[in-house]
Amino acid sequence: MSGILDIHYCRPTYSLMFFTCKLHNFSGNYVHFKKQRAPKSSLQAFSSEMGLDHMMERCLLSHRVKEEDGNVYDTLPHVRYLREFQTDELIGKVVMVRFDSNVLLVEKQDQQAKLFDSAVLTIKYLHEAAAKVILVSSWSMKTNSKLLSADSVSAYLSSILQLSVVPMKSFLGYGQPTMGNSPTQSIFLLENLSQVKEDVANCSRFSEQLCAGVDIFINDAFSQSHKVLASTVGVTSFCYASVAGFQFEESLVQLKNAFGTKRNPYIAMVGGGNLIEKAAAVRYLASSADGLVFVGNMAFQIMHALGLPVPRKLVEIGAFTEATGIIQYANSRNIPILFPKDFWCVNVNDHLKEPKLVPLHGILEGWSPVALGPNSLDEITTLLTKSKKVVWIGPVKFGSSVQDSNGTSILVKLLRKLSQRSCDVTVVGNMACKALRGESEVFSSCNIIENASVVWEFLKGRKLPGLVALDRGYPYTIDWHTIYDDPTRPLLVDIGSGNGLFLFGMARKRKDMNFLGLEMNGKLVKRCMEAVHQSSLKNGYFIETNATSTFRSIVSGYPGELVIASIQCPNPDFNKPEHRWKMVQRSLIEAIKDRLSSNGKVFLQSDIEVVALRMKRQFLKYGNGVFTVDHEEEWLRENPFGVQSDWEQHVLRRGVPMYRLMLSKSVNS
Repeated sequence: MSGILDIHYCRPTYSLMFFTCKLHNFSGNYVHFKKQRAPKSSLQAFSSEMGLDHMMERCLLSHRVKEEDGNVYDTLPHVRYLREFQTDELIGKVVMVRFDSNVLLVEKQDQQAKLFDSAVLTIKYLHEAAAKVILVSSWSMKTNSKLLSADSVSAYLSSILQLSVVPMKSFLGYGQPTMGNSPTQSIFLLENLSQVKEDVANCSRFSEQLCAGVDIFINDAFSQSHKVLASTVGVTSFCYASVAGFQFEESLVQLKNAFGTKRNPYIAMVGGGNLIEKAAAVRYLASSADGLVFVGNMAFQIMHALGLPVPRKLVEIGAFTEATGIIQYANSRNIPILFPKDFWCVNVNDHLKEPKLVPLHGILEGWSPVALGPNSLDEITTLLTKSKKVVWIGPVKFGSSVQDSNGTSILVKLLRKLSQRSCDVTVVGNMACKALRGESEVFSSCNIIENASVVWEFLKGRKLPGLVALDRGYPYTIDWHTIYDDPTRPLLVDIGSGNGLFLFGMARKRKDMNFLGLEMNGKLVKRCMEAVHQSSLKNGYFIETNATSTFRSIVSGYPGELVIASIQCPNPDFNKPEHRWKMVQRSLIEAIKDRLSSNGKVFLQSDIEVVALRMKRQFLKYGNGVFTVDHEEEWLRENPFGVQSDWEQHVLRRGVPMYRLMLSKSVNS
């Protein structure tokens, strides 16, 4: 009999000795450790309203809630959002929206869902701002069996948007699509991307052709953000602005709400399998949760690592080491691990036989677990009932079986009760979310994230390509009254301020003005700010940021007028043409143009003539007639401020000329 068991069951070659001294509270298969305390906070729910204004308000509210909470991952970059664009900045712009077909086109559509509202809002907001909107996405039979052609999809979108959506022919030979004789207020839909291999390959040529003539790219497909696609990543290199739409922002808020808020006890319930691939994510959950519950095939890997007998067919090859590491980490934090105590099993060779309820160690050869047993569900219920926060990711599924419908239904009903008792509940993954929606009573307070792939990648600590590709925003609110003695004074902003020599000289010379340096190099900014504090300077300040994408959001909050913007000696990388003159992009020029006061000045200089010429051409081109050269000679011989930057001093000492230019903004602009 022992030989038969050794063949049927997989036993580890050594026992986990570190665990034996902690097993004093072992009850069934529930290994219990002392929980640690953590600070509490509340999660504010979203309101559910109808109409465009209410939808806009909801999106703004969701953003404010999380900005105030502050408990979010530092690994998520703060990107620019569509809501930061005023409608007058969008008039006449060609805007491409990569929408999520799983939100807008899915067959069983929940048109009251937050994500659906937000996806519709993105398109309507652009349309009402008189932008020229082009939609692009991928869809298939799985999305909606009735919507296959671009014609059928455009008709469907027209019905839900109550706007005219016109299909456009494109992609063949990457030819640029034509809008033809369609009405000027039409929204255009490109061909289906699902069969376009260049999209999956992130083909640079295809990306450029896809967004030919496009000014602004809007990513509104958060569910695809873990992939590197031409339609989400590649196109950002060819548009002057790439920002997140309302649906993308809403999804990002959901992710932050799920894993950024701190409420205790917090239990993470993990289903599904493939522990080897997801081990880093499970370790993260073990580092943040107050307990782990395994309700899928991963449970068998944990049991195996604990030395419990597990049928060989349920053991993932190579998962033992990962499971051991997770157990060790949970042990170091003194948090409980709960795994199933009993299962319903079926005979894989004779499906007519009645399912059997068996304990963990009683799974016979030829039988396979398909559902959680009553004792397991009771233990899970007991643990979750005491929690204040629950995250459920992955299906209740064992081996190759289908999802356990009975166990899933019981867990869904339990989570509904918990959510009604002010417990934060997040459900991640298609199967769990479908079960959630299948219940007769929908509870809106539950945080639902359908695409588990994005969440798994995020929990592994990996960057999301579709998110990283977007323009950065400045995440903080600036208290200008703390920075400056008088924040109503005229402001000069030096973009790429370096070691601050120019700004410090100007701040000492012009006490009637305020000076702000924007610099990407954090070490230089730190040094400058130390000098500001040591000298008690009250009209100078420095911020570490990428001004190309954050200039608008930073300067727009300043109480006084922006009178001068300067860009001095940007560093051209001649070895990397795609990064050359990266600082002076259209988005920055338009932001300066919009924020600069009437008759305001732009000072440009470089020791490389071709760089200075390009900056001049860019400002005159994208300034749309607003900027004029303020002097007759081609280049200014002297620095008009009488204060030199460090690099300017270095260049002049070598006897090399500087190429200086002053632009004025039209008084009537």
